[in-house]
Amino acid sequence: MFRRSTPEPDVPATTDKVGGKGRPTPTRKEAEAAARARAKVPRTRKEQMAAQRSARGDTASKMRQAMKTGDDRYLPSRDRGPVRRFIRDFVDSRFSFIELMVPLLIVSMVLGYSGSTTAQNLGNTVLFTTILVIVFDIVMLRVRLRRELAHRFPGESTKGTTMYAAMRSLQMKFLRLPKAQVKIGEKLPETYR
Repeated sequence: MFRRSTPEPDVPATTDKVGGKGRPTPTRKEAEAAARARAKVPRTRKEQMAAQRSARGDTASKMRQAMKTGDDRYLPSRDRGPVRRFIRDFVDSRFSFIELMVPLLIVSMVLGYSGSTTAQNLGNTVLFTTILVIVFDIVMLRVRLRRELAHRFPGESTKGTTMYAAMRSLQMKFLRLPKAQVKIGEKLPETYR
């Protein structure tokens, strides 16, 4: 019935936890109230529409930001993945004759609307030459892109890659979405995984 008294080791009164959360743990009442607030379902049609609008706004802002930065998580499905990122960088890193297309088309229009038949013929020649150069450029883009894709992504499907690259190359560089992440002539990394 007698207890032996054992000396208790010296334990510090307070222990500081390194890397703590920096705030007190919420009480059960507070945690349940927060959970109810998160799970609250909109009751009226007006509340439902407001919640959907808010969610769409958040998604749209994330997608707009991803279009500027190239963040793969929020891009549309047609632009996701390492193959598509490589295609974008490949197209953006090369000089394209498309960059000269708009000024040449303006020149051909001005020459076409002038009264002189010589100027109209010259305008038509400029127009057809521009179209031929663009077609040649797209064919060369396809050949080089297929070779690079076979080298960098062996075994991957290349379905739709030519059309994706051609559509991107047909746009003026400052209008391309997602925005160009490389400069013309910049060396591309070896891996895109």
